Amino acid sequence: MKLLINAVLKFVMGLLLVSALLFLPAGTLGYMNAYLFIGLLFIPMFILGIILFLKAPALLEKRLSAKEKEKTQKGAVALSGLLFVAGFVVAGLDFRFEWSHIPDWLVIISSFVLLASYALYAEVMRENAYLSRTVEVQENQRVVDTGLYSIVRHPMYAVTLWLFISIPIVLGSWWSLLCFLPYIAVIVVRIINEERVLENGLEGYSEYKKRVKYRLLPFIW
Repeated sequence: MKLLINAVLKFVMGLLLVSALLFLPAGTLGYMNAYLFIGLLFIPMFILGIILFLKAPALLEKRLSAKEKEKTQKGAVALSGLLFVAGFVVAGLDFRFEWSHIPDWLVIISSFVLLASYALYAEVMRENAYLSRTVEVQENQRVVDTGLYSIVRHPMYAVTLWLFISIPIVLGSWWSLLCFLPYIAVIVVRIINEERVLENGLEGYSEYKKRVKYRLLPFIW
């Protein structure tokens, strides 16, 4: 019951926060791209939350915990939060003052990219029962090297990269995209720090790095 209450509260608070960050700067409730984004994000999130609560409550509890211990990760998480707030606020202002004109076909394509990214996000969670929002080595943790983990070492970051780049386009704002782009650098910092932690504390991770050479994007990095 405690887990359920915690999950529901965080879901509702997230929905209200994102809505406020979009609609208040827009100055109207007629921001249709915002409704599209909220639906694309929060409906799958609600469904995934129910599945995790019923099938993997321990994993859901890990995902709800966001207290980083690593100093580098704390800074990266804080910067990510600022980028997201800025991106949503700028998207709302962009709608109000009509700075951007993104064609509908590109919004539709980005919507499918967002949904596909979220589906892959769920697949990564299914594949890795040790997945946490914080960087840590858990008790009895082992290296996961199957599925998407056989292609890149950090599929979760790879998926969220596409997810977050599609968000401002769904919202119809090129200026918001500029706010989200620095998130790529944040991901790079998180990965480098996380690999150091895992290599020092997770048995077999060094060998895994030799087998799977790419961190984020196949044949690139």
